[in-house]
Amino acid sequence: MFTGVIDLPWWGYVIYALAVTHVTIAGVTIYLHRCQAHRALDLHPVVSHFFRFWLWLTTGMVTKAWTAIHRKHHAKCETEEDPHSPQIFGINKVLWEGAELYRIEARNQETLEKYGSGTPDDWMERNVYHGRDRLGIQILVVTNFVLFGFAGIAIWAVQMAWIPFFAAGVINGIGHYWGYRTFQPEDTSTNIVPWGILIGGEELHNNHHAYASSARFSNRWFEFDLGWAYIRTLESLGLAQVKKVAPRLKLDTAKTRCDHDTLQAVITHRYEVIAKYANSLRQTCADEIHSLKARAVSVDRAALKRMLHFGAESLPASERARMSEALSNSKVLDTVCTMRQDLASLWQRSNDSKEQLVRQLEDWCARAEASGIAPLQEFSRRLRCYA
Repeated sequence: MFTGVIDLPWWGYVIYALAVTHVTIAGVTIYLHRCQAHRALDLHPVVSHFFRFWLWLTTGMVTKAWTAIHRKHHAKCETEEDPHSPQIFGINKVLWEGAELYRIEARNQETLEKYGSGTPDDWMERNVYHGRDRLGIQILVVTNFVLFGFAGIAIWAVQMAWIPFFAAGVINGIGHYWGYRTFQPEDTSTNIVPWGILIGGEELHNNHHAYASSARFSNRWFEFDLGWAYIRTLESLGLAQVKKVAPRLKLDTAKTRCDHDTLQAVITHRYEVIAKYANSLRQTCADEIHSLKARAVSVDRAALKRMLHFGAESLPASERARMSEALSNSKVLDTVCTMRQDLASLWQRSNDSKEQLVRQLEDWCARAEASGIAPLQEFSRRLRCYA
């Protein structure tokens, strides 16, 4: 049996396979995702072209297609036009056939032209990469066979399956289906786990959707983004320049009234504000539901949770009507939901001046503190401290 020009022990093949697939993961998250799709950083031309070549070789992906499809995902997230939403296609379809959904959308010229602007358009792109996505993969399988024989074919199979499953399937599927949420953007994105190692930081998908243009995906102290560690290393070597990272929330405990800084902080951190609001009122809602149950008043817990996280407009008309009837029996729940809607409307009123919005925010805090609901009062007092 042909063993290739390099003969390794079994563990050597395993290490090599893990190493080359990890380079591919780094290429996807650093080059395609953070650099090209979101312009969160600039890469040195040598690094940029290395990743571009490596991804063409190991996945057959072309920069413009991947970038366009991902940008469309953000623009049309979880609608009928989203190229790979588990809410539309189902979790099994996206998880196991995510690569096929990618290939279907890559044939959509309207998507490529509308969302693919600013991607490489040089001689290499036009004459080597574009339209020859299979050529890179064919070169790789021959190279692997020459180097490692039939073991190289097995390594090639792992390389071919890694990104379609983990990037196209796990991130696009599970990353909108299961996990924890630090922020409340207007979608179902989740952080799968807090340690972004296996997929280079892409596991922190909810953080990314909250601050899409940030080069750093980690946000809380216990979260780790391996892709960010690589970016910082490249930056220290002069091979990358970070353009934007997610802002950190600042508090000034001496503040007692809302001002322009408070307003700006609330708008900037709006997804975090809504998440904190829902979490701080969770026990209050649970206690009130228990009290209503004793009075034979039924409240749909799941619908109430969606209202707090996504707003009343996220509910179908029939559910909205039932919730309205339930809220009419509870001043506490009605206040909690109304105040949530009023808070969210602050960053939706684009025609109001800053002075008007500051007054509206101050009025919201005054109403919250007069509500008699202790967690709401505490939330309002903390909100005043945003700086």
